[in-house]
Amino acid sequence: MQDILNCAMGLDVHRDTIVACLAKGELGTDPEIEIRSFSTLIPEMQKLRDWVLETDCHHVAMESTGIYWQPICEMLETCFGGEINIPVVNARHMKNVPGRKTDMRDAQWIATLLRAGLLKGSFIPDKAFRELRHLTRYRKSVVHDITAQKNRIDKFLQSSGFRFTAFLSDAFGASGRNIIRHLIQNGSIDREALNKCLKTQTRNRIDEILVALNGSLSIHQRSFLSMAFHY
Repeated sequence: MQDILNCAMGLDVHRDTIVACLAKGELGTDPEIEIRSFSTLIPEMQKLRDWVLETDCHHVAMESTGIYWQPICEMLETCFGGEINIPVVNARHMKNVPGRKTDMRDAQWIATLLRAGLLKGSFIPDKAFRELRHLTRYRKSVVHDITAQKNRIDKFLQSSGFRFTAFLSDAFGASGRNIIRHLIQNGSIDREALNKCLKTQTRNRIDEILVALNGSLSIHQRSFLSMAFHY
C-alpha cells in the first residue's frame, strides 16, 4: 500500500475502551507507531482529544461500532476549528480489503488503511442536522407508542363487549375520552350520562351508541382500563 498521509490515527472502539494507534512519518518510509488505550469516560475521551491536538493529527478513523463511536466523534469534531477528517467506516469494508493480517491489531490496521487513503467513511451529518434528526425520530417513536396504546385500549373495550368505537370517527376525541373516563369511574353508562359525554353531532346517534355501550366493567376491568388510559 502506498501512503498518501503523513499522519493518521485509527481507533478501535468498544463499549468501555478505546484503543488508539497513531501512525506518523514521512511518505515512503515506515511510520512510527504509538498505541494508547483510553476508557470511554468523558475525562479519558478528553485525553484522547488532547493527544490528537498534540500530535497535530487531522485524520482519525474508527469503525461504526453500534452507538459507541458517537460520543467520540462529537468530542473530536471540534478539533482544529473543525478542520479534521473523521471517517466512520463500516467494519465489513475494512475486513474486505485484501491483505489484512489476522494478528494485526485493529487500531493499527485502521490507521494503516487510513494513511493509504483506502477508507471511505459513512455519511455523518453536521451536529445541527443530527440534533434535528434525534428530535424527529423521538417524535416518530412517541406517535407510534401512542397509536399502539390506543389500539390496545380499543381491543380491550371490544373484548369487554363495548363497540362504541364503531360509531365515533375518533374514539379518542372529546366524546370518546369522556365515555372512557365515565366507564373507568362507574363501570357502565346510562342515556343521561352518555348525553353529557357526547359532543356536537354525535348526540344524533346517541341511541346507536347506547346500544353499543350496553354492558358493565368489573372492578378489575375498570382498573386495567384506567391504567391503560393514563399510560
